[in-house]
This record gives sequence, structure tokens and C-alpha cells, in this order.
Amino acid sequence: MSCVLAIDAGTTGVTAVVVDASGQVRARGYQEFAQHFPHPGWVEHAPEEIWQATLESVRAVLGQVDAAELTSIGITNQRETVLLWDRETLGSPRRAIVWQDRRTAEICVRLREQGHEPRVAELTGLRLDPYFSGTKLAWLAEHEPRTWALVEEGRYAVGTVDSYLVARMTRGLEHVTDVSNASRTLLYDLTTGDWSAELCALFGVPVDALPEIVPSWGEVATTDPRSFLGLSLPVAGIAGDQQAALFGQTCFDVGDAKCTYGTGSFILTNTGGELVRSDAGLLTTAAWRSPDGTDTFALEGAVFVTGAAVQWLRDGLQIIGSAAETEAIAATVDSSEGVVFVPALTGLGAPDWDPHARGTIHGLTRGTTRAHIVRATLEAIAFEVRDVLETMHGTVPARTSLRVDGGACANDLLCQVQADQLGLEVQRPRLSETTALGAAFLAGLGTGVWSSTDDLRETWQLDRSFSPRGDRERADAEHARWREAVERSKGWALL
Repeated sequence: MSCVLAIDAGTTGVTAVVVDASGQVRARGYQEFAQHFPHPGWVEHAPEEIWQATLESVRAVLGQVDAAELTSIGITNQRETVLLWDRETLGSPRRAIVWQDRRTAEICVRLREQGHEPRVAELTGLRLDPYFSGTKLAWLAEHEPRTWALVEEGRYAVGTVDSYLVARMTRGLEHVTDVSNASRTLLYDLTTGDWSAELCALFGVPVDALPEIVPSWGEVATTDPRSFLGLSLPVAGIAGDQQAALFGQTCFDVGDAKCTYGTGSFILTNTGGELVRSDAGLLTTAAWRSPDGTDTFALEGAVFVTGAAVQWLRDGLQIIGSAAETEAIAATVDSSEGVVFVPALTGLGAPDWDPHARGTIHGLTRGTTRAHIVRATLEAIAFEVRDVLETMHGTVPARTSLRVDGGACANDLLCQVQADQLGLEVQRPRLSETTALGAAFLAGLGTGVWSSTDDLRETWQLDRSFSPRGDRERADAEHARWREAVERSKGWALL
């Protein structure tokens, strides 16, 4: 049976899966890599550690399947993280600046005060925020001029994680990215479908340093077996992680929506060929590009910290031993007893967009236990998703359900609280790793494993649906209290 190797290079580790023609996962491998925090608000990854984690995760799946069954490779990745590497040696002169990094907040303020944000939003569908790649590159040019000089001379390539992995896999032969990753850089014009000379000039990025933009599926490169574990396979699918999850959830129709609970939570709604603009804190983004050049777009709400909040409970506060414990711990209490946790640990994303917000916990009493804090963390995730979907209301077609995926969707309590807060049916697929599945679907479309998106729809299977229950008035009151807590968290880093 023909199989596809999918590589999901996430924020904390790399997952490799092998997917067969029925849409089933035949093998799985995973390898974490280190998180580096050189200063408060800064987050970095070592490119070589990402690459080694990729090799280890793929090596793990090769021990479970026959490599001869593999027909192609699909890649999906954390999107706005930026890397530099030497075009000849493939070594990196510095660590990658991660999408969560907040160091460019002042650059964003400066550009906003200079009046650039309306034009940037018009061209990109995004906003001036440290989240996006362009401000990170501007920071490098300003603070590391010797390194940046080699970018301008053409020695160093600039790219996102997908383009870096393709360069490593092809021994430096290819420098490519797809439209979904390009559209997150602040350097891409949604209307023309290509890099913008105007935006590159604004952020000081040489166009020649950027990768070629290729379709999201179709053969765009071939791996070099000397570099990539003896494999010579076409790279036939590329997409940023959230767009890949939208594809993996088979959200192919206008109005289809999904929420991925990962390090952050990302809610995307398919808007088809229409560029739907939002004045309420949502992002207009490219979803994917077909080989004939047709672009599909999406409206996105990006919440920066959800799963990372649970990770903080484990590693920072050390009040849980694992993420899997949260459901049982939170279920020991009927409510959070007024405790509200705003997990603005790296600022606030959609719809509030405040890089200076910081995490806060309100409502603590002497009767507060770790169970209340854990439950408040799960509730915060549901509140954040509700904020985004309510902002989308009226901008995109009304929906009756929301498809969910990502690690935290295995938590039944979270899914039920989410349904209660939204007043919508929450649908969890049998396979929750839809990000990797989307990369596999793209690569399989690109190499004939599947002939159409209709074939892909038939592979989607429901695990469980959660219908709203309980008191609507209570849900609204809890959400209103949450919104008050969010307002109190804003601007904290400026005090």
C-alpha cells in the first residue's frame, strides 16, 4: 500500500507519521527539542536541534514500516519562526527567533506611530505584532548588523522552518516555501500572491534572501539520501501548521471551521477564494494554493497560550505531573469557585492583541486549591476560543459545529466546557493529529495517493461529539467575568 511520510515540526518537538491510503496512521515518532529563553519575553530554538529532532522522529517511523512503501513527504511547521542559514554549509549563525518571541514590540510601536499599519494590513491581512516574521527580521538587521550583512551579500538564506527543513533534506539545493507560510511573514502581498517589494523595503529584507513560493501540493523538491537517512523522496506537500490542520480536518467548503489546541489555539474558517477582511482583531491569511495557482483563503484567530499554560502548570508551578492529569484533577471540583486565569504569558493574541499583557490569576482565596487553578486553566482555553468565534460572527457564515484537534482535545472536560461556552456542537475526530494528517493529505494529493478532496473527505471519522448543556445564563456570566480579568491583564509590562 502506498504511504506518505508527514513531518510536523512543531514548537516543542517534531512528530513524524506514516499515513496510508485509507487515512490511517501506520507509524508515529516524536522527538522534543530544547526551548531557549535568553531574556524575559524572548524565545529561541537552535536550528540544528530542530533538524536532529526531525531525523530522530523519522528514524523512529522507519523502524516501524518498510521505506519502500513511502511515496512522498509532506511538511508542516510552526509558521512565524524565522531562521538564517549558510547556503553552502547549511549551518546557522544564530538561533531561530520563535513565533512566541516578544522582543520586537517596540519596533511594532515605532512602525505604528509612523503610520505604516493600515498599509501593512491592506497588503498582508495581518497586523504589526511581534508574532509575525517581518518584525523579527527587522530586529536582526538592527541589532546584529554583522550577521545581517551576510544576508544582504547573499551568503545567508532567510526562511521559515519548512524552508529550512527542505534545504537540509535536499543538501541545500532547494530554497522554497508555500503560500500559507509566506503569508505569515508580513512580506507577502495577498492580492498579487507573491513577495512584496514595498514590504521588503519597509522591513529591510532583501527579496533575494527569501525562498521561492511554490504550490501547497505537487512535487517541489527531492530529498538527498546522503542527508536524509538514505531516503530519496519527492517533497510534495507543504503548509503552515494551522492551514495543514484545516486541510486535515477536510474543511474544504466555505464556512467550515476548526480549532487546534496546541501550544496556542488557532481557529480558522475557510473563506474560499474571497479575501475576507476583519476590523475586529482577526487575520486574513492564505490557506493553500493548488498546483494550478488558485488560492484558498481563511480567516484566523490566533490565541498564543493555551496548551503552553498547561505546560506551565507542569513545569513552572509544578502542581501537575502531566497534561493528561488535568481532566481528573479539574473534575474534582464543580467549578473554579471564582478563580480566573488569564494565560497571557507571552502577551495576548486575537482578538485583543496586546504584547504588553501578562498572565494573571484572579479570585484566589484561602480555600483555593490546585484543582481550582487547573480547572480555571481549562476554562481559560474555552473562553479564549469563544472570544475568537464571537468576533468572527457576522463576518463568515454561521456554523452549527466546530471541529477540534490537537493534544488537548483528548480532554473530555475541556471539550464539554467548550461546547457549553460556544452553544455549539464540538466534534472530535478519531485522529487528533490533524496537522500531520493535513501535510500527508497534501503530499498524497501531489503524488496521486488521493485523486481529489472528495477522496479525503471519506477518510475523516468522528470519535465523539459534545453538545452544549447546562445553564446558558451561567456560561455567559462566567465569560463576562473572564472578559473583566482580560482587561485587567492588559498593559501590565508597561507598569
